[in-house]
Amino acid sequence: MDETLAGPEKIVLDCDPGHDDAIALLLAHGSPRIELLAVTTVAGNQTLPKVMRNALSVARIAGMTGVPFAAGADRPLVRPIRLAPSIHGESGLDGPQLPEPSIRLDPRHAVDLIIDIVLEHEPGSVTLVPTGALTNIALAARMEPRIVDRVKRVVLMGGAVQGGNWSPVAEFNIVIDPEAAAIVFEAGWDVTMVGLDVTHQALATQEVVERIRRIDTAPARFVGELLDFFGSTYRDAQGFEHPPVHDPCAVAHVIDPGVVRATRMPIVVETAGVHTLGMTVADRRRPAPVGCRTSAALELDHARLWDLIVDALERIGDPG
Repeated sequence: MDETLAGPEKIVLDCDPGHDDAIALLLAHGSPRIELLAVTTVAGNQTLPKVMRNALSVARIAGMTGVPFAAGADRPLVRPIRLAPSIHGESGLDGPQLPEPSIRLDPRHAVDLIIDIVLEHEPGSVTLVPTGALTNIALAARMEPRIVDRVKRVVLMGGAVQGGNWSPVAEFNIVIDPEAAAIVFEAGWDVTMVGLDVTHQALATQEVVERIRRIDTAPARFVGELLDFFGSTYRDAQGFEHPPVHDPCAVAHVIDPGVVRATRMPIVVETAGVHTLGMTVADRRRPAPVGCRTSAALELDHARLWDLIVDALERIGDPG
C-alpha cells in the first residue's frame, strides 16, 4: 500500500522533557504524517512535576490544542528514582525561558489514558512512542493485557546494540527502570529500539542550528535556545562537539522508516547484572528467528532527519 495514501500514523508520545523530548514533541505536532493522540509524561530526566510542566510549556509554545496531556509514574517500578540534571539542568529544560502552561491536565493517570486510547481505536492503529523510562508502558501492559495485541507497535528511544551512556553498556532510559524495560521488550508486541547506535549520529551541527534559526518563529527560536544549552552540557558531561538529539529519532522512524532504518534481532534487557544492569542484549549471531518481535535501529540518514524537523517547525509557524 502506498504510504502517502495510508493517512497519518496515530501515536501516543510518552516522554520526560528533556531537551530532545521537547524537539520530539514539536516534530510529532508539526509533521503531517503524525496524528498525535495524547502526550503522557514519566519521571526520568527530572521529577514528574518538572517534566509535566515542561511538556505543557512546549505545548503552549507550539500552539497545541485538542491533545490530552496526562501525568504518569513518578518513580521506577521497584528502584529509587535517578535523574539527569547534568544534561538537562535542574528544571529538566534549562536554557530557554518557558511560558506558563495554558493547557489543563487530563484528570486520568497517564497509564489509564494510554489504555483508554488503545482500546478506543481500531486494533493495529495506535503506535506507542516512549522516549523516557518505560514505566508507564510497562504498567499499561500489565494493568490491561488486551492492549498488547491491539497496539500496532512500540517505537522507543532507549538502549543500544553496542555501548551505553549511563554506564559502559547501558543507556539512561533503560537503566533507570530496567524491570519496566524488560516487561516492554518481552510483552509480545512489536518493539523497535531506536538507541544510541543511531541517536549518537543525530548531531545538531552548526549548519543544522543555523537552518533552524533562519525559520525565525517562536518555536524555532525556542529550539535554537534548547540546542545552545544542550550543546554546552553535552560538551561538558560527555565530550560531544555537537549535541545528539536522541528522542526525535524515534518519532522520525514512525514518520519514515527509511530515515531511521531498523533490523530484526532478539533483544532482552539485563535486570540482574552487577556491571551490566540495563544492558539491552541484542543477539546478532545469526538472522532473526521466525517470530522475532524486536528490532534495533542501526542506520540513520542525518540529512533527512533534520529535513523532517525543519519541515515540522516551518509547518507549526508562529502560533503567537
